[in-house]
Amino acid sequence: MPGQPPQRESRSLDARSLRGLAHPLRMRLLDELRRSGSATASQLGARLGESSGSTSYHLRQLAAHGFVEDDTGRGKGRERWWRPTPQGVTVEEDLLNDPDPAVRGAVEVFLRELASAHHREVSAYLDSRDREGPAWRHASDLSDFTLRLAPRTAQELIEKMHELVDGYTASAARDDDPSARRVRVHTHVLPFTPDRPEPETAREAST
Repeated sequence: MPGQPPQRESRSLDARSLRGLAHPLRMRLLDELRRSGSATASQLGARLGESSGSTSYHLRQLAAHGFVEDDTGRGKGRERWWRPTPQGVTVEEDLLNDPDPAVRGAVEVFLRELASAHHREVSAYLDSRDREGPAWRHASDLSDFTLRLAPRTAQELIEKMHELVDGYTASAARDDDPSARRVRVHTHVLPFTPDRPEPETAREAST
């Protein structure tokens, strides 16, 4: 996200690579490969309800921009397997202010699809939570908080949250507990405009 220095292995998008990624189906293809591992265009099409011709085309576009690559250890004959490249992506603030409206439009597509992906993940969890055991029901969380922060303090909060998650990233690879599963962690820090003005006492107390 803008202004956030990458802590994990991450790639800062430029205008060209952003336009290569900022397409709803391409982002869903990349997300599916990251979640489920290598797959063919046909397999991905079946999972996402798309034709193999469409998924094949968009996978080649992702490959041209370095987001996916051939999994040469899989497949036979003409069967082509794809895997994600091992890196996240970062959208820097300068792309939000790019003079080219096409670049700003690509940022908008990227951010809105990211928000849609988070919504789909939460909805999928809610649809399946009754099938989870007590331990995972207790270990799942949907929380929100409202704070009053200056921009610099909000940035500090973001950095600390990312550092905390990074600390668990290393330990997760060594977790041999048979109950361990991959989990998704979402963080959102967003300025909020309430429908009604804040009470005067709240504004005074926060100065």
